[in-house]
Amino acid sequence: MTYNFDNKVNRRGTGCYKWDEAEKDGVIPMWVADMDFPVAPAIQEALQKRLSHGIFGYTMVQDCYYKAIQDWFLRRHQWQISRNSIIYTTGVVPAISCALKAMALPGEKVLVQTPVYNCFFSCIKNSGCDVLENPLRRDGDSYNIDFEDFEEKCSDEKTTVFLLCNPHNPAGRVWTREELQRINDICQRHGVRIISDEIHCELIMPGHTFTPFALVNKDAVILNSPSKAFNIAGLQIANIICDSPTLRRRINRAVNINEVCDVNPFGPVALEAAYNESEQWLDELNEYLWENYKALKGFFAKELPQVDVLRLEGTYLVWIDIHATGFSSDQLTEKLLNEGKVLVNSGTMYGRNAGEGYLRINIACPREQMMEGLRRIKAAL
Repeated sequence: MTYNFDNKVNRRGTGCYKWDEAEKDGVIPMWVADMDFPVAPAIQEALQKRLSHGIFGYTMVQDCYYKAIQDWFLRRHQWQISRNSIIYTTGVVPAISCALKAMALPGEKVLVQTPVYNCFFSCIKNSGCDVLENPLRRDGDSYNIDFEDFEEKCSDEKTTVFLLCNPHNPAGRVWTREELQRINDICQRHGVRIISDEIHCELIMPGHTFTPFALVNKDAVILNSPSKAFNIAGLQIANIICDSPTLRRRINRAVNINEVCDVNPFGPVALEAAYNESEQWLDELNEYLWENYKALKGFFAKELPQVDVLRLEGTYLVWIDIHATGFSSDQLTEKLLNEGKVLVNSGTMYGRNAGEGYLRINIACPREQMMEGLRRIKAAL
């Protein structure tokens, strides 16, 4: 490998949410979805160059920003994006809220597939809408979509929007083109519009291929950002891709009403350096994450065989089944923090019913750090 992902960087005491939120000293955090790897050298160099200018006023996003996005998605995912379709904003979560406010009225239902990213619930509720769940169906070491239930929920006259997680957090699924086409066919039959959160789209494990939902339905609203794949979440840059001029005007209005229309000077610079100069770094990162996953899976198989590790197709967030331990998700999360000094996410964050009996573990860290966290989990159990 050209890049070394084994070097440990001390993030504690830097105002780091992942490391400094834990009240107990010496805790290994394996929860918040950011990585403990320094960003790609090209991004660091671009930010240093911008920093050396010394003035950080209001930022105008330039043509080179849009071109970087267009070139990346065409090259990487065969998706041709019109420059006019891109609306920049500060993050994917604000983008979800703005899209919902533009596409659903208060009191309408927004369909999600649980267990699912916890901010989906808050975004829907903050928009005055009701959450409607289409629970994913456990199938061996993975999940499938219950399409019969999905169609039933879409047929509800109050269901107007489906909020998709593609790839899926925390289930680790990379939806196939066939699955996405079937989702789209059902939504089309019932007049349900689609928002697809694709923030994890570059974190794909071997043997799997990411399909942008726009390749299935160009009228879907797509949300993406380099923040997860390139570890730049703190720079707050994301994009809403909307091909429909009418809907785009409504979303753009929501972006402005919610005051998330201005970005900082560093976000666009980092995005351009990520998409234009850091592809090899990303490819090697995915290789390293895959080796981390295999090491984790091997550890549990040998040391804690009662814990079932689900298949990871995408993201760096591993979903594990703890039913056999006898603990609830919340109980075990608390036990691991207090006795093992390791912080993970309780599955109940992602849907009280669908997530009970599971934990989510972030493996985006140097391998020895991950293994120490796993040893602590074993000791606590």
